[in-house]
Amino acid sequence: MSPNDVYQDPLNSRYASTEMKYLFSPRNRFSTWRQLWVWLAESEKELGLDISDEAIQQMKAHQVIQDEEFAVAAEEEKIRRHDVMAHVHTFGLKAPAAAGIIHWGATSCYCTDNADLIFLRDGLDILLPKLATVIEKLSSFAKEHKDLACLAYTHLQPAQLTTVGKRACLWIQDLLMDLRNLERARDDLRFRGVKGTTGTQASFLQIFAGDHSKVEALDELVTKKADFKSAFIISSQTYTRKIDGDVLQALGSFGATCERIGQDIRHLAAFKELEEPFESMQIGSSAMAYKRNPMRSERLCSLGRKLQNLPKDAMDTYAAQWFERTLDDSAIRRICIPQSYLCADASLILLNNISSGMVVYPAVIKKRVEAELPFMATENIIMALVAKGVSRQRAHEAVRVLSHEAGREVKQFGRDNDLIDRIRGKEFFESIVPDLEKLMDPQTFIGRAPEQVTSFYEKDVTPALKKYFDAKLIKSGEAAELHV
Repeated sequence: MSPNDVYQDPLNSRYASTEMKYLFSPRNRFSTWRQLWVWLAESEKELGLDISDEAIQQMKAHQVIQDEEFAVAAEEEKIRRHDVMAHVHTFGLKAPAAAGIIHWGATSCYCTDNADLIFLRDGLDILLPKLATVIEKLSSFAKEHKDLACLAYTHLQPAQLTTVGKRACLWIQDLLMDLRNLERARDDLRFRGVKGTTGTQASFLQIFAGDHSKVEALDELVTKKADFKSAFIISSQTYTRKIDGDVLQALGSFGATCERIGQDIRHLAAFKELEEPFESMQIGSSAMAYKRNPMRSERLCSLGRKLQNLPKDAMDTYAAQWFERTLDDSAIRRICIPQSYLCADASLILLNNISSGMVVYPAVIKKRVEAELPFMATENIIMALVAKGVSRQRAHEAVRVLSHEAGREVKQFGRDNDLIDRIRGKEFFESIVPDLEKLMDPQTFIGRAPEQVTSFYEKDVTPALKKYFDAKLIKSGEAAELHV
């Protein structure tokens, strides 16, 4: 059967990175199982069990599963109906000197669960630098446009002005929370370790003839080899599925941020104030040749929405576990954990691309500000009249009447806002006419937005990204590939 005759998950075929797809690939999964068996055998040998050097050497020589071995394991699984034992058998064929000691004392979750914890950790190690890079790129954008006054919106209605850079800081602040959440989830991960069938370590206590210290040492040795700081002291047959929930909740929260940012960009694109990158040969519509659709931001919203919904799979699975374990967690975890990571990875590819080349249109922004600014300036005009000795009540009433007249022209006849021209033409406002240009300066309506951008970058962004810069994990100087 051709691959074109089989359903392809678009996360795999279209959206995610090569490194993330490899992380959850069959080769990496089963090679990681073999690595875990090597670590177990090495540690058992170090603690005095009768395991030959030849056995260890053969295992290490075949630690990465080869293409032809997948068929062998598949045939064995048909017979045994047990994937782990099928791979124990397949590994033993390549390492015959070790065939009798592979998986010694362990239960299936020794390899499956410990491998999953490694994937959870390594997946976060892939995502975190990408997220830090996006934050740095958006921060550069925010600093560049920190003074550019634009309409702000409450209830999706024009409100007091902000700046393009200040608005970007709203996105960055949420992404910093996602960075913190993912870092916490990563730092909280612990290894399952060597715990046996129901987590009591009974099988290992038997292997080491009742020597508790050697059982504890075995757990510590394997945990250290896997590069985890610690292992759970308490586990059932599995590590608690609450871990999956914690990690996927952090990823799901990031998904919500992606949809939030994507929707803002889509609205700004509709206003023609800002656009995502657009390639020279890109087609926006098959029918309407003029269109420049925000397809990356739309995809970002779509993937973010999916990512938000996946944590429920993990939490429902955790809640449904009975006593020391049930197997109804297996199939769903094979789906929701990789999908969460692939979704997050694909979203970060899009965010990186968008933040690398957002296009701002200051002339459109200025025009839209000028269309609304006369109404926003009315308070300034009233205060200026009061400063000239005019009663506030009289000033308010005069401005109110002219504002309604100008609003009628805009809403009923589609004409430009002529409030300022009306003010210039009324003798009542004569004393403040020379000050109108200053009273209408957009920069007087943005408050401390530019200063807030600068302070935010120095006090919040820079400390959060320091370790990524120090480790040279942020690639802010590299242009993101447009074709995503």
